Amino acid sequence: MSNNAKDLTKQAPASPRQRTGGYVILSRLTDKARADIVGKIGDYHTDCPLDHFLLDWKGVDYASVRKALEAGATDEDIAKHLDSHGTKKSPAEIKAWSDNVEKATMHGDPEKGQYFDGECKKLGLDPAKTSVFDWLEADDRVSFAK
Repeated sequence: MSNNAKDLTKQAPASPRQRTGGYVILSRLTDKARADIVGKIGDYHTDCPLDHFLLDWKGVDYASVRKALEAGATDEDIAKHLDSHGTKKSPAEIKAWSDNVEKATMHGDPEKGQYFDGECKKLGLDPAKTSVFDWLEADDRVSFAK
């Protein structure tokens, strides 16, 4: 299993917009969980709010996903797990949800907006035009720039 874990002390996890089984976030979630399993998660977090955006929408608990990954599940296996567990979603619902999440921002959010705006500005991004995924990708690029 550990042979397909990324070392997140040396490289970023998958982009949150990469889709597996139609789901955004899933490949990033699995990269972080696998790295955590082998002790190479670096500064990343797993079982975090981003992961729960997907897991809570589907009604699937993180522990079941992690257990499957510990047993050697592929990203495609995890997508099938999401399809067959929790709240049933059609391919059209998965696509619509993924499309909307990909555009989501925390700019203007009463609780997280100020933090998000500050983090965007540190990266030279306009918070009003930046999605959460844009911010995460920019942060990954800066973290691993040589």
